[in-house]
Amino acid sequence: MSIRTLFGSLREKVVGKDMKIVFPEGNDERVLRAAARLKFEGLVEPIILGDEEAIRSLLTKLGFTDQKYTIINPSQYADFNKMKEVFVEIRKGKATMEDADRLLKDVNYFGVMLVKMGLADGMVSGAIHSTADTVRPALQIIKTKPGISRTSGVFLMNRENTEQRLIFADCAINIDPNAQELAEIAVNTADTARIFDIDPKIAMLSFSSKGSAKAPQVDKVQEATQLAHKMKPEIILDGELQFDAAFVPETAAIKAPGSKVAGWANVFIFPDLQSGNIGYKIAQRLGMFEAIGPILQGLNMPVNDLSRGSSADDIYKLAIITAAQALDNAK
Repeated sequence: MSIRTLFGSLREKVVGKDMKIVFPEGNDERVLRAAARLKFEGLVEPIILGDEEAIRSLLTKLGFTDQKYTIINPSQYADFNKMKEVFVEIRKGKATMEDADRLLKDVNYFGVMLVKMGLADGMVSGAIHSTADTVRPALQIIKTKPGISRTSGVFLMNRENTEQRLIFADCAINIDPNAQELAEIAVNTADTARIFDIDPKIAMLSFSSKGSAKAPQVDKVQEATQLAHKMKPEIILDGELQFDAAFVPETAAIKAPGSKVAGWANVFIFPDLQSGNIGYKIAQRLGMFEAIGPILQGLNMPVNDLSRGSSADDIYKLAIITAAQALDNAK
């Protein structure tokens, strides 16, 4: 399935559902172009944060005056005091009202609170903020799903001329996950894959295939594979596997005969952030894959982080994915 077909399918899922997505970076032209397109196509109802006068002026400059937009300035929000009370309750002794007053004037904290309070379905940020600026309030306020200790970041890798669609994880968040965390990432990624109509066949990657090398790093991946099987026995997952054994049927027949995953994997779990980040960038730059993400997973409600080099089209796509995640969570 090509990226065009993929996003056609996702658009069909979210169109007309009145999904509200928060865009905290309303002073960025790329964000407004994406928000205007989403609004015009009836895919998402954008909530844009920032100074209303400045945002409306920029919308006019860009030629987007044919729609009515919801724009909120956190410092002028009518229910700000109520939001502060809810925030303090969520943080349970870790934040005072003074802390809440300061933090909720930050657009990312304010945006995440709109999601938490049910006033929005998800948030997309990171065009001008760091990953930490986006993820920290999500972890503090929305928190991770039961049984999941931390969030992780996946990339949807697509190469349209071959219609290949793969998922790489974790390429964004966890520097050196332990075996339990790696197993959680695998299980989470299986759920994420299904949002994109991918039937996940998950390879737990290593520099070893089925015990061909001995090292603590290999032991970690072997243990993570066993834990993931216990957490969700129904998922198709195998490891430890080298990338060629996971991806090339001829190599799989030699290195991992009998495996249900080797040679046919479409979801790749990297053993650490260093290898995951390097891997997706090699596929993007040398393999000519489009890398969409990072898509954050493991949170109770969807918050997604952009690359600061994102285009308006990247933001548009990630907002559609965020809306699709919210619908999936509601099932």
